[in-house]
Amino acid sequence: MNGPLSTVVRTALLSSLVLAGAAIAQTPPAAGSSTPLPQMGFNNWNSTHCRAEFNETMIRGVIDTFVKLGLRDAGYRQMNLDDCWANWKRDAKGNLTANEKRFPSGIKALSDYAHSKGFLFGLYSSAGTSTCEPLEENRGFPGGLGHEKQDAAFFASVGADYLKYDNCHNEKLDAKKRYSDMGEALRATGRPIFYSVCEWGENKPWLWASDPAIGASSWRTTGDISDNYASMLKIFKENVVLDAYAKPGHWNDPDMLEVGNGGMTNVEYRSHFSLWAIMASPLLIGTDVRKIKHDDLEILLNKDVIAVDQDALGVQGKQVRDADGIHVIVKPLKDGSRAVAVFNEGDAAKKVQVTSQELGLKASTNYRMRDLWQHSEAQGDGSIKVDLPAHATVMYRITAA
Repeated sequence: MNGPLSTVVRTALLSSLVLAGAAIAQTPPAAGSSTPLPQMGFNNWNSTHCRAEFNETMIRGVIDTFVKLGLRDAGYRQMNLDDCWANWKRDAKGNLTANEKRFPSGIKALSDYAHSKGFLFGLYSSAGTSTCEPLEENRGFPGGLGHEKQDAAFFASVGADYLKYDNCHNEKLDAKKRYSDMGEALRATGRPIFYSVCEWGENKPWLWASDPAIGASSWRTTGDISDNYASMLKIFKENVVLDAYAKPGHWNDPDMLEVGNGGMTNVEYRSHFSLWAIMASPLLIGTDVRKIKHDDLEILLNKDVIAVDQDALGVQGKQVRDADGIHVIVKPLKDGSRAVAVFNEGDAAKKVQVTSQELGLKASTNYRMRDLWQHSEAQGDGSIKVDLPAHATVMYRITAA
C-alpha cells in the first residue's frame, strides 16, 4: 500500500498496534519533566523546513494525530518546534516573539495544548547571532548569542521543556563557551529544560557537552541528515563508533528520523530505525504523521525495536564487525539479554553468519532468539545465519533460555 492510510486500514492498525504500544506506555509526563532515556517525539524540520505549512494548525494537528495513532502511548512524548517559529527581529526590549502569521495564538498557548495532551514541548534557537534559515542578507531569525539569560527566561515562561540549540552564525567564537553560557542560563530559570546541543560534531561535543558547566543531555555528532540512503549510511558510520561516550541521560545524536518522508525504500527505513535504536539515539519523528503511510507507521510503532532504544541500562550498541559491507552491532540490555543488529550496507544480497562468540555469548548455551521485525521466536545457540537483502537489517533480542 503506497498511499495515505485509508479509514479501514487506520482502524485495523489501531486495533493492533495501539494495544502493542500500550504495553510500553508510561504515564504522560508532567510539564518540565525529563528522562535518562533517549528522547522520543517529533520535530517538524525534516518534513516542513521553513515553508508556510509550518504553523500552529499543523502542530496541533500533529499532536492530535500522535494521540490518535498510538504514537504518544508508544513513547513519543516530545513535541518540538524547529527554526522559523520566531519573528525575524526581536521586540523593542530585545525579547524573542512568535511569528504572528504562523502562531497567532502565541507559543504559550501551543505549549499548554501540548502539555494538556500528555506531551513535553520544545523550542529551537542557535548559539550564534542568528539561526540557520537564511532570510535577509543570508541571516536567519534571532540567535541566542549575547541574549542567553533573556532567551532562557522566555523559554521557561512559555513552558518549554526542551531546547535544541544550533550552531549557525557563531562568529567563530569558542563552542564550549557559547554552549555553557546557555546551559547556565537554562539552569538559572529553575525549570528543568532538556538541553540538546546541535553543534554538528565540529568540535567533538561528545568530549565536553555533558560537562556540568554545559549540562547537555544530547549532542549532535554529525551534520544534518537528508532523506536518502547515502546520507543515512554516512551518518550511521560516523555515530556508531562513539558508543563509549553515551550513558544514561547523555546521548550521541545522529539527527532526526526521516522515516515516512519518501526518499528511501521500506527496507532502508527499517534499517534507519533499527540502527538508530541500537545506537540508543534520540527517536524524533521527522514526518508529517497526518499523512503517514501504513508501512511507515508500522516501523515507527515497532514496540520491540523501541524497547531496545529505551532500555533502562542505557548503553549504546557497540559495533563488533565492520567488514565487507556487513555491520554487526551488539547492545546489552537491562534484563541480561542482548540486542543484535546485522546490517548489509551493500547493493547486493549477502549470506551472513555471525557466531555466538562474536556476540559475546557463552558457547554451548541454549538461547531464545526473538526476531524484532518478524515478532517471532526460536531456540538456538545464539549464532545468526541469514540471507540479508541489500540495505537490509535484521534485529534480534537474544536471551538465555
